Amino acid sequence: MNDTLGKPHNSPWKDLLTLLLVTFGLSLALQLPLVLIGLFLSGDINGLSEDTGSLYAIHPYFTYLVFMGGTLGTFLLPAYYYYRKSNQPGVLPSQGLNRVWTYVLSVLFLLAFVPLMSLVSDWNLQMTLPESFRGIEQWMRVQEDQMTDIMSQIIMVDRVDLLLMNVLAIAVLPAIGEEFFFRGALQHIFKRIFGNTHITIWVVAIIFSAIHMQFYGFFPRMLLGVFFGYMLLWTGNIWVPIFAHFVNNASVVIMAFYYARQGKTYEELSASESFPIIVYLGSIILSIGLAYLSYQYSTKNKIYGKRMG
Repeated sequence: MNDTLGKPHNSPWKDLLTLLLVTFGLSLALQLPLVLIGLFLSGDINGLSEDTGSLYAIHPYFTYLVFMGGTLGTFLLPAYYYYRKSNQPGVLPSQGLNRVWTYVLSVLFLLAFVPLMSLVSDWNLQMTLPESFRGIEQWMRVQEDQMTDIMSQIIMVDRVDLLLMNVLAIAVLPAIGEEFFFRGALQHIFKRIFGNTHITIWVVAIIFSAIHMQFYGFFPRMLLGVFFGYMLLWTGNIWVPIFAHFVNNASVVIMAFYYARQGKTYEELSASESFPIIVYLGSIILSIGLAYLSYQYSTKNKIYGKRMG
């Protein structure tokens, strides 16, 4: 199997191992110094390992620096390294970059999918494991509670400067970094391993959701990952799932800012809204229709398939 320059590809398993090693190395290189600085300034190793309280005690901006260092080291830089090293156009494709309708349709799909996402979230929150897995479930609950505490401290802000930092640290950088890593590098590697694009999209979406360590939001995030994967497949443009990812995260950040200004809590922000059955049916029909429309628009403009071979 040769690339466009006639040079043989590495084994996909070798590329996967290289990507993981680079990810580990860069993540450690960028985050460890920040954690050590935080430990030196706060003197509270337990606080740093359990929540962000000690980081906030130093300065809220320091917390954002740690978050952004994590995104850069764990996702963005490793994906970009793989892109440069592999020298293959299919890693971070940008076919039809200026086709505005691909971006519009992706956001319309997100809006249409909101009621269904709420329904899946409610079901996921009620998930229980068999008695034999009680220890695992307790561990999952602890991880979920810790992530909830972290997010509530970070996202529930009522200052404009912190809102802007949240947009950067939670919406802009994760949208670019995570899509470069999962839909770009990882999806490209697993496509070569499985030889089947649909299996690849679902496997990458499962990994994408699992790595966030929020098990009681696993299935909604997995479905988002599937959606992002198909947007890349149909459009051949990595910036479409990046844009959709940004809109999804930024909307939560802005809503949290509004709730904080109103004196409301993170629990009120996270509470799922119930809809009449007709709304759920409409959400299903509209979501399927918009997905089909996205596919048809991409194939009509000869985008679909050009960058996924």
